[in-house]
Amino acid sequence: MYLEIVTPEAVVFKADVDAVKVPGHDGEFQMLNNHAPIVSTLVEGEVKIQLAASNKELDDELSEDFRKDSANSNILYYTIKGGVLEMKDNKAIILAD
Repeated sequence: MYLEIVTPEAVVFKADVDAVKVPGHDGEFQMLNNHAPIVSTLVEGEVKIQLAASNKELDDELSEDFRKDSANSNILYYTIKGGVLEMKDNKAIILAD
């Protein structure tokens, strides 16, 4: 699936991913490929991104706001203060604070 993270300043992430876990208002939840359409508010926490195998070259493009998992370089974390998520047609967009 395709994931885009947009902040008021810029689009900070756009790439194909295998999974994304977000801090929803009623608790954390994860989305995989072909997830049902959903709109959810997000609370303060970390977005966990599992990169698709084809996206190893993203390292140069990522800002220092992203943190890599020490045990798995295919996993990234991005801290948000809140926001909104929309998942539709295998594309997830996070509007983050």
